[in-house]
Order: sequence, then C-alpha cells, then structure tokens
Amino acid sequence: MFFRWDWLRPQLTAPIVPTLGPVHPDALSVDLFEDILRAADTGAFLPYDKDRRWGGEKDETALRSDVVHQPERTLIPALTRRGRGTVKVFAYGHHDSVANEAAELAAKLAAQYDAVNAKVVRPLGPDTGSPRGTRIQLKRFTDRTCPNPDGPVRPVTGWPAAVQETFAPFAEAMAADGLAFLHAQMQAGRCGPVLAAAVENRIVGAIGPMDVRPDAIGRPQLLPQYFAVLPDVRGQGLGRILWRAAMHWGQTRGAAYQLLQTEVGGPSDRLCQSEGLATLGFSHTTRA
Repeated sequence: MFFRWDWLRPQLTAPIVPTLGPVHPDALSVDLFEDILRAADTGAFLPYDKDRRWGGEKDETALRSDVVHQPERTLIPALTRRGRGTVKVFAYGHHDSVANEAAELAAKLAAQYDAVNAKVVRPLGPDTGSPRGTRIQLKRFTDRTCPNPDGPVRPVTGWPAAVQETFAPFAEAMAADGLAFLHAQMQAGRCGPVLAAAVENRIVGAIGPMDVRPDAIGRPQLLPQYFAVLPDVRGQGLGRILWRAAMHWGQTRGAAYQLLQTEVGGPSDRLCQSEGLATLGFSHTTRA
C-alpha cells in the first residue's frame, strides 16, 4: 500500500480525489487513492468513474512516480493529454506552503511531460472564509420528497420534432457551459436522457444527461449534469424548474444523492444554496 491513511485522512479538507473529482464523504477511503494509482498503470477507467459514461479511454492519469506523500502534506500530480496537455497537482495539507510546493512540482512536471499548462488544485474545507473557485455541494434524496415541478420541462425527445430541432442552436449558444459537447454525445447515443425547457416552441434551457450509477461503495448516485439557460430568459424561474425536475427524476429512479460543483457566487451556486444543499468544501485551481 502506497498511502498511509493516518497521514492522508487529516489532510483531506474536502472530499476530492485526483482523476475522479468529488466523492461522497462516506465513500472517501485510502482504497480510492490506491485505485487511482493502479489505474495509472493500466490507463483503464475505474468501475465507479463517472467519466465511463462517455466511453473511449480515460485521458487523465495520476503520475504515480511523482507523488509526494508525507505526514504534513500530500501532492498528487495528474496528467491529461487533452488539447496541448495539462499537469494538475492536487495539494493536500493545512499549511499555506503546500500550494507553493505544488506549484513548483506542477511547473517541473509540465516541462518534463511537454504539457503547456501547469495548475494547482487546492481542496479547502467548508468553513473557508471568502472562498473562490468551485463549491462542492451534496443533495441527499433521503431527506425529503422531490416533487415534479409544474413547468414547460420534458425530455428533449418528448417535445415535438420542430421543438427538438431548436436544441442544436441552443447547444451551440451555450457551448461554454458544455452543451455542445452534450449535444454531440446525444447524437452519438452515448448518454442518458436530457431534460429541456421550451418557451414559444424554442428550447431555452436544459439539464442532463440523467444517469444513476453506483459509487465506490455501491450507493446509487445521480451523476453530474450539464446545466444551462439562455441569458435572455433568465430570471423567470426556468433554471429552478429544470433543476427540480432533474432532482425528481433522480429520486424516482432510486438515487441516494448527487454531488455538484458550482462556481462560487454564480447562478447555479446561488440556486443550490437556496435549495438547501450541504457544502462539503471548495476546490480552488490556480496556474503554477
């Protein structure tokens, strides 16, 4: 075993695992960290990796030989070959100096692996003052019933053909929020249903794909979705209706929870906070 749990566990201020992202606190274990190192040797997806739904091969791997694991800090670098390549060093530890050490390591490894980008990912606890970056939020489906909201929301395939045809321009307009990628996956038949809101026979918002899969301890998890509403129709409550429709979908299909990452202070962040989701911590990414 590479990691010592008595060293690592006190350093985990937020439940983030390299190459996997946020995990449920109950699933957080030394085995997860051992698994990402084993996966680095094979290049295969882990059985509970949320990115398996897209098919293909895992394009982000931990750099096992470059891990720093000590009683006060743990630095775990990961390499992705997307684009021109990125090295991200996940910096675990309570002292501010851990971020500087991670930045030095990221820059060194980016040069070594011919990657253009070098970044540091710093998990931060839920009590962090003036947080930046992304908030990790937990929606528990066991807390209360998620009723189906009234509103113009249904699966994309449930709308008339003329309305369905408006999804492509909507997705292109919201490409920065991942909707163009989602549309490509839909066309290839690689993902579950997508819920869409339409106004005057035009799709103006969407959330998806909808998919429930077991996590590392076998608990059913509603996987993260892409979520966007056109700017010209915001402020009418469509985002909240879409989100509640997605939560209803997940609960009625047996999901126990969902983890979400939202930009601190952004519209989705404010929405989730107003819906009573629990903050598990934050993730702050900086360039090295």
